Amino acid sequence: MSASMRAVSLFSGAGGLDLGMREAGFEIIAAVDTDRYAASSHERNFPETAFFNGSISDFTQQKVTELVGAAKLEGVDLLVGGPPCPPFSKSRFYRTDKPRAMEDPVGEVTISGYLETLRWLRPRAFLLENVAGMAFKVHRETLDHILATAESYGYRCQYRVLNAADFGVPQIRQRFFIVGTLEGEFAWPAATHAESGTSDVLPPWETAGSVLRDLDTEANASDEGHVAGGKHHDLLEQIPPGDNYLYFTAKRGHPDPQFEWRKRYWSFLLKLSPDMPAWTIQARRSNNMGPFHWRSRILRIEEVKRIQTFPDDWHLEGNVEQQWRQVGNAVPPKLANALGTELAAHLRAGASERRAA
Repeated sequence: MSASMRAVSLFSGAGGLDLGMREAGFEIIAAVDTDRYAASSHERNFPETAFFNGSISDFTQQKVTELVGAAKLEGVDLLVGGPPCPPFSKSRFYRTDKPRAMEDPVGEVTISGYLETLRWLRPRAFLLENVAGMAFKVHRETLDHILATAESYGYRCQYRVLNAADFGVPQIRQRFFIVGTLEGEFAWPAATHAESGTSDVLPPWETAGSVLRDLDTEANASDEGHVAGGKHHDLLEQIPPGDNYLYFTAKRGHPDPQFEWRKRYWSFLLKLSPDMPAWTIQARRSNNMGPFHWRSRILRIEEVKRIQTFPDDWHLEGNVEQQWRQVGNAVPPKLANALGTELAAHLRAGASERRAA
């Protein structure tokens, strides 16, 4: 589909959200991120996009106008972006020493930066993405602030948590989205897949095995500097596919318990099953936090790209840790495309109504 609408991207990373939007028909005219490796990746994958490698607080109207020109910014159709998620993540329930939401300086700067861009850009629609934790009651003040601010600019807002697996992504990944429109009410995309056994109409969720089996040609490949499971590698090898450290607890009836019930992060020694979707790919590559491959090894970059629905040839800058961070932080392009397709249809319908009037 040829790009007929223009979008500006914030907190762009390596471009997962932007790829989905581009495939839905949006031209990404400008993008921004502080990470230099993500910036290099984005520039390589989106050569048509003007990229600003710096803070959102410096991504001002004047700076963006210098990058793309005033004419391109006039009547922009869409603003998209996912402010960095740690201030809203589940980990803050455990890291009580760290501030939450907009009390965290990162949360305050990034949310405020998004809303300031929304104010001066005034696109026809916007999409804000974050972890599912943004919908938690403890973060209600921040959510109310975002909604009230956007509504004061004239936007009709809706929000929803979507599971990427429901849209053909081979990964159970819950993400939170706010959509705001100046014209009419947005219709959320309908699920294309369902958990096995829950629908007579939709096909079952895609599995990790369905997208990884052809890549698994070296069963004993190196973990590239890390041994899966670390000092617990021998235990990891005994854990069945689709299980985690809880396998080695007394509550599960193990004859030689190694861990206490629910005393670790759920992803500790978590192993994929080839017959199920993957669990969420984290931003940090770890030797003890999964998901790990069912062959008891750390996943490879080629594999996490598949799980996130990036193309095999998607360029990623930096070493394996830096590449992993870019992929783990991204919105799965397939999920992004489902949202982008509905946004494009909504905006085209609005344009047609204006012309008819």
